Amino acid sequence: MKRRAFVGSLAAWPVFAATPEQSEAATIRGIAEGFLREHGIQGMSIAFGRDGKIEFEQGYGFADAAGKEVVTPEHRFRIASISKPITATAVMMCIEKGLLKLDSKVFGPQGIFGGDHSGDVAAITVDHLLTHTSGGWANDKNDPMFKNTVMKHDELIAWTLENQKKTHKSGEHYAYSNFGYCLLGRVLEKVTQLPYETLITQQVLSKCGITSMKIAGNSLAERQAKEVMYLTEKPGAAYNMNVARMDSHGGWVATAGDLVRFASQLPKLLKPESIRTMTTAGVSEGYARGWSVNKVPNWWHGGSLPGTSTIMVHTAREMCWAGLLNGRKEGLGLALDKLMWQMGRVAKAGGI
Repeated sequence: MKRRAFVGSLAAWPVFAATPEQSEAATIRGIAEGFLREHGIQGMSIAFGRDGKIEFEQGYGFADAAGKEVVTPEHRFRIASISKPITATAVMMCIEKGLLKLDSKVFGPQGIFGGDHSGDVAAITVDHLLTHTSGGWANDKNDPMFKNTVMKHDELIAWTLENQKKTHKSGEHYAYSNFGYCLLGRVLEKVTQLPYETLITQQVLSKCGITSMKIAGNSLAERQAKEVMYLTEKPGAAYNMNVARMDSHGGWVATAGDLVRFASQLPKLLKPESIRTMTTAGVSEGYARGWSVNKVPNWWHGGSLPGTSTIMVHTAREMCWAGLLNGRKEGLGLALDKLMWQMGRVAKAGGI
């Protein structure tokens, strides 16, 4: 679930004004299908748009291993870590409502969860979790989110705090943490008294006109309507994880269009100052609060799970896009990012 990405530069941006003409759409299709062949990926869905409006969306390749179900814009994919900007947005909304502060403590007698924690654990704040600077629980071979798969959230949190000690002081060291965003999901539940999925659906997605996003199931039998199959070199590798438990850091399924509607309508959800705070880099020059960032400024997030590679981008000129794949290979995230910029520039070159 790493976030490495290219995400453009100061070079020309795609600026769509209307749906691409037939010749441009055909060129984009050729690029997409060539990419799928080159990387050995079965299917892809893409969408471009701004201000909540989808200006171009399309599916390519196949949603299943047999090559019988053609990918359409209605197909849903596990979006993996693109779930983090969604969670971060909900946290910022709660801060605006006075339910949280960035410096709210998470553990200990003065913390959101209470308890008798002290020392470095009691020092962890909401902002440390947002910025991946809690001081522990990195996305590495010891990532607690991929252990003890039968445990529920509260059981996993208790086990992790007991068995995986922090390695740095809070606020001093950046280490990308799925567990940190799992904790943020539970923080949201605590302060709103709503289940995480219900909160996000009612307070975030519905305000953006998004109705099809759900928390993923774990098994192939739990595949939702119009959800792709996740294809891996090791058969079944995508279906032996507790993806539902990853809810707030990597558990959503969505269409590419859903993600564009979300990324392009942040002003419907947050005040300008909150958006600036959420997208301003902290300890890491390349990561803010739930978003990877650069100096352009573009904001984005990638996602990666067995059988899943994803990217969502918000450019400085307000154009947003998303690309979703039902496969994963080494280096594919960077290749997908570059592909989406290439597709956008094809449309712009045609006067769009």
